[in-house]
Amino acid sequence: MKNTHPDLLCAENSLLVVIDIQAKLSAAMPEKAACVMMTNTGILVEAAGKLNIPVLLTEQYPKGLGPTDSVIVQKLPVGFQVFDKTGFSCCAADGFSEALEHSHRKQIILVGQEAHVCVLQTALELLDVGYQVHVVEDALCSRKSEHKFYALQRLQQQGATITNHESVLFEWLRNAAHLEFKGISGLLR
Repeated sequence: MKNTHPDLLCAENSLLVVIDIQAKLSAAMPEKAACVMMTNTGILVEAAGKLNIPVLLTEQYPKGLGPTDSVIVQKLPVGFQVFDKTGFSCCAADGFSEALEHSHRKQIILVGQEAHVCVLQTALELLDVGYQVHVVEDALCSRKSEHKFYALQRLQQQGATITNHESVLFEWLRNAAHLEFKGISGLLR
């Protein structure tokens, strides 16, 4: 599909990165915020699968924090890749930057936790190497809401696009005539 504006997401040029949504880490988040993050991330992961959008997943120190939450794992599409890391930026994970490069996709959608640590550092590093970064504010968490607020402000100042999960979905679709419109809009009920 032709991109009518360079900042609109295009399914054929998008890649979804799910950052550190591990049950032990989520348990440290405010309960309501973690629930919203999990629900909206699940919707994006499911939609990515329907639209053949690659999904990369990271796990921060899985030996201590455990695996990705099963709610997300159940929705992952075939072909997703997982990267273990101890560095806070996803770019520090072995093979992560190469996987991005090999995807030949330039619009990177970030979801996960924590907004002011791993998401922020990943976004800044991706911006620095020329990716268009879209940070999904209603699919992010931090232990303190003000940390998320200031991380989003800082990211916006640095050139990241702050968006929400519904905007992402409808930009991927672009048209109610899209073959996946009914299935994807059904995820929002």
